[in-house]
Formats: sequence, structure tokens, C-alpha cells
Amino acid sequence: MRDRWRFCDCFASRRAQAAKTIEDRYADLAGKPDWKGVKTYGDFRELLADKEIDGVVIATPDHWHVPLGMYAVAAGKDVYIEKPLGVAMRWAWKLRELINKKKAVFQYGTQQRSSQNFRFACELVRNGYIGELQRIEAWCSGMRAPGNYKAVFDQFHNKTAPLPVPEDLDYEMWLGPAPKSPYCEPRCTCWGTYHVYDNALGFIAGWGAHPLDIAQWGNNSDDSAPVSYEGTGTIPTGGLFDTIAEWDVHCRYANGVKMRFMDTLTAQPVVTYRNFHDHGTTFFGTEGWVSVDRAGLHFSDPEMLRTKLKPNDTPLYVSVSQQGNFVDGILNRQPTINSIESAVNSDLISHLSDIAIRLKRKIEWNPKTETIINDAEATERLDRPLRAPWKI
Repeated sequence: MRDRWRFCDCFASRRAQAAKTIEDRYADLAGKPDWKGVKTYGDFRELLADKEIDGVVIATPDHWHVPLGMYAVAAGKDVYIEKPLGVAMRWAWKLRELINKKKAVFQYGTQQRSSQNFRFACELVRNGYIGELQRIEAWCSGMRAPGNYKAVFDQFHNKTAPLPVPEDLDYEMWLGPAPKSPYCEPRCTCWGTYHVYDNALGFIAGWGAHPLDIAQWGNNSDDSAPVSYEGTGTIPTGGLFDTIAEWDVHCRYANGVKMRFMDTLTAQPVVTYRNFHDHGTTFFGTEGWVSVDRAGLHFSDPEMLRTKLKPNDTPLYVSVSQQGNFVDGILNRQPTINSIESAVNSDLISHLSDIAIRLKRKIEWNPKTETIINDAEATERLDRPLRAPWKI
């Protein structure tokens, strides 16, 4: 049987494990114990040179998301990019330009638009079932959220001692366009890549992408973002993790809708109107509210759950699987549920929130020109240099 799976990773051991997992699974399904159908690579450029590949899934550390997306689209591939989109908005805008130029299919890995509950909540908002939308609350886990996240922080934050690079890791490739940094125990784990500013914005983007994407969908603002941002946050010191750990950001859209974006610790004493969950998005209107998270739906009036859209209402795009929707997009050359425009603009909220917190001042945004208004220092933070020889 001709091999059908391609897998690329900087760790040789992970490549081998992925191949074994996939081949064991397909051998079992096919009833052929000797089935082999996985080809692995240590260099993504070799994978992208394969003409049989139509689409790729990019699930790397965040600093590689956009550069790999650029390489893939330039090679004629369609792309599914895990959230968040990237570490610099100027990178993201270049990716959007290339995707539109090449007419590539793009899918954003935020998942929740492919859930019936999230779609239903946004349909209620978009069709006026809570009256006129006035404000939104969006929150998610921060770096030191109670439970596992706090335990991880306590375990890894202070483990900064340089160590020899593991023999099975191509560390230069792993770093790629990110600044050169010494290898240490947690750096190349998911925790290091979530919370080290060279590689990511932190959970304000990596987790925030989920509730912010739904806020954007419900507010019908995939083509824009809030126009003002001001807030506070905390950044750990004395260790490896240096992204924003806790935050409280107040935003305002051009249509007058206000949004408060928070981490879990900040949100818990605020979100008292429903059973609290570690993430969620709530829409408040003149006639009620609806709140949604992965655990379910919450309403100001429980009867709202029985709502059926009327013939003149506008239903939203239906997808039952983010990955399946991507495959359908490739096969049928049709738009996916999370366009590159939706990804760029929801990601922008995290970036401008991060900038407002770090600079300790209000940031004003012009969505028509996609520029920060009258703030050169803030504008510089929309870009990052790439370590040679990498370019986008």
C-alpha cells in the first residue's frame, strides 16, 4: 500500500512514536499487522516538496505558526493552523495577503465554531433574541489558574539551568525564527512554548483565542476588532515564564459594544450570574443575556433554550468538525468556518491587549487602516525580527 501519512517534527523520538501510533492504528483497522504507511521528516521543507500533499496541519510552537504557513502556502498547500495565529501581527498580515493571493484554503484551529452550542448562542445574539447587544465578557485560564496550571508554574518556572540539548532534538530547527536561547528542561515542552515570550504571547492568546473567537462571531465582527484597549496584568519574574499571567482588559468596538477580557482568577468574582467555568463568553443585551462554554449554555431566561430561528432570521455557518470542515474546503474549494480574516482579527485582540498591558496605557486602533493611532512605540510591537536565515 502506498504511504499516505506524512509527519514532521524536530524530535526524532516523536517522529518515531507518531509513526508507530498511526501504523498500529491502521494495521488494526485494515487487519494487516505489517501495514506501513507513514513517512517522517525532520525538515519541513522536504515534506512540503511532496507534490502529493494537498494540505498541512501546523501544530508547532506559536513562533513557527505563521512562517510555516507562509512556506506551505507558497508551496501550493492549503493550511490548517492551530491557534493562536502567531507572535507578530505584521507576520499575520503577510500570511493573509499570501493566502488571498494564492486562493489557498485556510482553517483556524479554534474548534468552538464547530460546536452546536457556540453556534446557537451566537445565532441568538446575531438575530436579536437578547435585544440589542451592549457588552461582552470573555475569559479563560491564565498561566497560574487554580489546579494543574498553577502546579505546572510552580514546577517549571524556576528551572532555567542550561542543559545539553537532547540527542534526538534538532534545536536549531526548533528555535527557527525565534531568538537564540539556551536549552533548559521545560523550554521545549508545551509549557515552555506557551509561556516564554520569545515563542508565544502566552495564554492571553493561546487560550484567549477560544472565547475571543466566539465574541467576534457573536458580534459579527470577523472583519474588524475593538478600537480601544486598556487594562492591567501581571508578568512573572525571576524564572523562565515571562508572558502575561493574569489580565483584565477593557475593550470597545466601533459599534459601541464593550468587552471585558479576563483570565480565570480575575473573572471568577465577576462572573457570578451563572455557574462559573474556567472559560466562557457571555453576551449581554437590552433584553437578556446568553453565556456559552464547552460545558454548556446559560441564559438569563431558561426558556431561551427552546428558541427556534424564524424564517427571516439569519442562521450561521454549520460545521460539525473543524478538521472535517478543512478537508471539505480542500476537496470543494469552499470557505471554511474560520477564515484567515477571522483568525487575524481575533488574534489582534490578544496582541493589542498584550501591548496595552506592557506599555501601561490605552491603545487606540484604526480598523480601516489597521494601524495603532499616534503611538510609535506600540506600533513597533506589532512586528518582531526573524532570526537569520528565516524570512517571511
